[in-house]
Amino acid sequence: MHTVIIAEAGVNHNGDMDLAKKLIDEAKNAGADYVKFQTAVNPTSKYAPKAEYQKRETGADETQLQMALKLRLTLDQHYELYEYCNKAGISYLSTAFDIDSVHFLDSLKLPFWKIPSGEITNLPYLLEIAKTHKSIMMSTGMAEMDEIETAMRILKENGSGDITLLQCHTDYPTLMENVNLRAMNTLADTFKVPVGLSDHSIGIEVPIAAVAMGAAVIEKHFTLDRNMYGPDHKASIEPEGLKAMISAIRNIEVALGDGQKVCSPLERKNIIVARKSIVAKRDIKKGEELTEENITTKRPGNGVSAMKWFEVLGTKAVRDFGEDELICLE
Repeated sequence: MHTVIIAEAGVNHNGDMDLAKKLIDEAKNAGADYVKFQTAVNPTSKYAPKAEYQKRETGADETQLQMALKLRLTLDQHYELYEYCNKAGISYLSTAFDIDSVHFLDSLKLPFWKIPSGEITNLPYLLEIAKTHKSIMMSTGMAEMDEIETAMRILKENGSGDITLLQCHTDYPTLMENVNLRAMNTLADTFKVPVGLSDHSIGIEVPIAAVAMGAAVIEKHFTLDRNMYGPDHKASIEPEGLKAMISAIRNIEVALGDGQKVCSPLERKNIIVARKSIVAKRDIKKGEELTEENITTKRPGNGVSAMKWFEVLGTKAVRDFGEDELICLE
């Protein structure tokens, strides 16, 4: 089992290429499989308001478009980051937020699409994604089950590859009571596809728990400094947190094992130490009847098994036994 880890840099570069490259370096250092950005040529109208969390983190005196323009990277800059990732040894990803961005990112031959929650109800966008025939990971924040079903049908009917659904709660940061990890099970049972988690909670506990529950993908926002200006920094983890999360996830993958319940070779050598045999409770003379008054069970486990208790009761001692001595039957 290998959980795909997407380190979501998003717009936490604040429009600064030096910061973007540092985010790539930190994602690579932490052991992520992908570092993901956001590509947006023209996704927001001049009338679009900010979300409440965006107002809280960046102020209410500008529109969403004004904020986005300050955070946006050009397509040439995205290509530069793509090249930088190749040299750094980590795979570049970016979420397209409009059709022009889909066309650009498709030219980079990315391995799959990451569809954000807000595009589940964007029919032209879904059609454009589907006709590339690539696999898809789709976040499901804000979505009802029928909306997810409709989006999946549109994607599949129009040529998309395999789809993985990510449980997501679109609020930043997500409170623990709203994470709803069990929704991953609902998505898996209903749509019969792999599932994962796009996480906006504080800390690293939730993604680790998701992997223990079977998540195939973890997407987690990260930043160089949670105190930086920008809409997503407060809902992100810093590099050390990202590294700790990935390390814990890799440990959980190993700990999950293969599901077969057998006595391992390392356990087997402890059987003698941990299990119990039938022993003399007190000194016993040869020919004396063995009863609950003169025998008991104690460690070690290299004598007559305690599971043969009723076979031994009522038999005669074959010789003298001292207290605690292993009982033998012949």
